[in-house]
Amino acid sequence: MSEEKKEETLAFEEKILKAKELLEKLNNQDITLQDSIEVYKSGIKQLDEAQKLLDEAKLIFTTKEKDNN
Repeated sequence: MSEEKKEETLAFEEKILKAKELLEKLNNQDITLQDSIEVYKSGIKQLDEAQKLLDEAKLIFTTKEKDNN
């Protein structure tokens, strides 16, 4: 696996883990409404960034697949 792909995989996994941590914070009954809004926004941002990484990987894979045919 190339160094770039390893970094993308780590970045993706880190974003998913961060989103999971934020979800756990949202499940805390003691969280204030304002804090929950901020945590929610941060979680959505992490998931959006993870989705972009997946989309980029899919594009690279599709492009390479077409080049090989």
